[in-house]
Amino acid sequence: MASHFRSYIWDPVLIVCQIVLMQCIYYSFLGLWLAGVDSLVQTSQSLDQIFSYEVLGFATVQGRLSMMAFILNSLTCALGLWFFIRRGKQCLDFTVTVHFFHMIGCWIYNAHLPAALSWWLVNVACMALMAVIGEYLCMRTELRAIPVNSGPKSNL
Repeated sequence: MASHFRSYIWDPVLIVCQIVLMQCIYYSFLGLWLAGVDSLVQTSQSLDQIFSYEVLGFATVQGRLSMMAFILNSLTCALGLWFFIRRGKQCLDFTVTVHFFHMIGCWIYNAHLPAALSWWLVNVACMALMAVIGEYLCMRTELRAIPVNSGPKSNL
């Protein structure tokens, strides 16, 4: 009988559901972080804050606060990786997938690829943060000691 320790079955339905779940986590928490930032500086909320590359910039206060919201969102998405993906080996895959679909959404929204260097820097930094922190949390959970002596001892 073969061991089933760390054996995996390729399940495309599970993978697609996890991708959809991570996209939902990404956009819902990004919306919450941006709403919090908007309440601090009393600005109006818009889809431009999520999809327009021109909003992210170092020159304005709103741009810097939006960058902060994206970075905080990468931390909450790392928690999403930990809670729902639970595999350190898959954290980078799901992180790149989430940010790739975000780039496609920005491309469709703006009708061309983002051209601002600040957009690329923020998204690469967020991708790195989300992948590294998510992988750290998942690996910490995976490497926990497995209790072996769970049953009663018998005298032989």
